[in-house]
Amino acid sequence: MLYWLLKYVLLGPLLRLIFRPRVEGLHHVPATGPVILASNHLSFSDSIFTPLIVPRKVTFVAKAEYFTGKGVKGWLTKMFFTGTGTIPVDRSGGRAARAALDTQLTVLRSGGVAGIYPEGTRSPDGRLYRGKTGVARLALESGAPVVPVAMLNLDEIQPPGQLIPNLARVRIRFGPPLDFSRYAGLAGDRFVERAVTDEIMYELMELSGREYVDVYAQQLKTQPTPTTAPATPVAA
Repeated sequence: MLYWLLKYVLLGPLLRLIFRPRVEGLHHVPATGPVILASNHLSFSDSIFTPLIVPRKVTFVAKAEYFTGKGVKGWLTKMFFTGTGTIPVDRSGGRAARAALDTQLTVLRSGGVAGIYPEGTRSPDGRLYRGKTGVARLALESGAPVVPVAMLNLDEIQPPGQLIPNLARVRIRFGPPLDFSRYAGLAGDRFVERAVTDEIMYELMELSGREYVDVYAQQLKTQPTPTTAPATPVAA
């Protein structure tokens, strides 16, 4: 109930008025049946505008820490994620990825819409990074089509670390559904899962117009900040 209240009464109309979303290809999202929305990830606001734009309920998963914060901020954060249909998942330990996958599979097997960011984290610089194969496993185990979703400018509207978004028109583009039924029964084959993931990332690259980088975004984020090396003395 809170999801629909926020979407159509409390928050959605205001966001539409302020940010005037310009949406292309929304007709590619099936009106019924399971579907995976696979999106590039530029901003915290991605998880706000995708559920706002899509007529159906979109379910994302997020780390359980977002639901256990203390004080007013913690309560507001919990209410926001609960209201936007986000499901908490314990992402600690080696079974974290499987827990997230099982949660989304439950959504799809009930005929719902599962939202996922194949990069696994927000892009640190707006470029598109190598996708993790969880999206492929999700598609192969559920049999659901994958609709690529390109966030076109949300990194300009709310860059990472910025609390108050800039006022600009949100632009989102949906691509035609991708059907991977030709790989039925091959979930768990790492070569197939990599091929499926790369196909999804290629479509996201084409839709978004963003430069593609064939490394994981998380790997880039965890690299130490380079320091200027001392100049090498030149022999006389």
